[in-house]
Amino acid sequence: MNLHEYQGKEILASFGVRIQKGIVAHNANEAVAAAKELTAETGTGWHVIKAQVHAGGRGKGGGVKLAKNLKEVEALAGNIIGMNLVTPQTSAEGKKVHQVLVCEDVYYPGDSETSEFYMSVLLNRGTGKNMIMYSTEGGMDIEEVAENTPHLIFTEEIDPSTGLLGFQARKIAFNLGLSGMAFKEMTKFVTSLYKAYVESDSSMFEINPVLKTSDDKIMAVDAKVSIDDNALYRRKQYAEMRDLREENPIEVEASALGLNYVDLDGNVGCMVNGAGLAMATMDLIKMAGGEPANFLDVGGTADAKRVEEAFRIILKDKGVKAILVNIFGGIVRCDRVAKGIVEAYKNMGDAMNVPIIVRLQGTNAIIAKEIIDNSGLAVHSAVQFQEAADKVKAVLG
Repeated sequence: MNLHEYQGKEILASFGVRIQKGIVAHNANEAVAAAKELTAETGTGWHVIKAQVHAGGRGKGGGVKLAKNLKEVEALAGNIIGMNLVTPQTSAEGKKVHQVLVCEDVYYPGDSETSEFYMSVLLNRGTGKNMIMYSTEGGMDIEEVAENTPHLIFTEEIDPSTGLLGFQARKIAFNLGLSGMAFKEMTKFVTSLYKAYVESDSSMFEINPVLKTSDDKIMAVDAKVSIDDNALYRRKQYAEMRDLREENPIEVEASALGLNYVDLDGNVGCMVNGAGLAMATMDLIKMAGGEPANFLDVGGTADAKRVEEAFRIILKDKGVKAILVNIFGGIVRCDRVAKGIVEAYKNMGDAMNVPIIVRLQGTNAIIAKEIIDNSGLAVHSAVQFQEAADKVKAVLG
């Protein structure tokens, strides 16, 4: 579950991480009030207006602006709220901005130059350890840094059984070229950031940039946070932060129905039971000359009601030209699945307007094929993988 920047910063602050202070505003008047409040609290004269959407690269799309007075705060907030923000991480249509974060200006003059760093905490699945990735090249796309200057990216792996050790936090501060008060501040920052990552059950914390201010404070100027969905049952305070407006509406509907659905850009809908079989099915579709339009796992239950719900979800994607149902009958018998498919097809009537290929393998697979073949419906049945691939290729023309 992805969070907005202001939500990620709230979590960071709760674990003692210094953040750039900001207040959320939903319209221009609220933005002006937020700016006045920040000025009274921090003394800041300038304010940064940041669009709050689940996408990176907001500045490149015009979603991050500097306001030098209250008039500019009002104008910029008014322009950003309601716009469709297009960034390198959104579709061509972009994402509608419903709110902005009005932040204090932290790039004030002082005794030293400001510096920007990159830092993220995530799981290294290859080693089974947590990892802090960091770089002196903050404020840039980390992908560009990795491609053009890979020697400027450092990693520190942490054994979950021991946690982050003191020398590791100091090593990170040293590799970032810090000394004196900034060095001490960075070790505290790293320690608190790692604690926030672990104790919030996050799958990723990305701070870009981490700023060293002109008076040697270390703070998070941005925050991109993803919470592990599987941990939300014990992190209800974070579950309440979910913003459904930022998510694919079809995926939201599928989730409410208990279906595991991921929207893709292809032309062949997939309905399977089991993630491994889903991956194999998508490979099969590509081998047949198609492109998977979705990942949909109906789980261990494939009765008529659930199959019909799955069909309706798949057909919400107007790019779907055919549907491949690939079910392995282990816990659930293939003949019961076949009856469910036939009943669901009849219930949907004219809404079922694309070819259906059904491959059922496992318990009672032959009986299931007979049920499909004798249904009188425009459903193509298959038993073998290759047979299903050939029929997908045929219906795609």
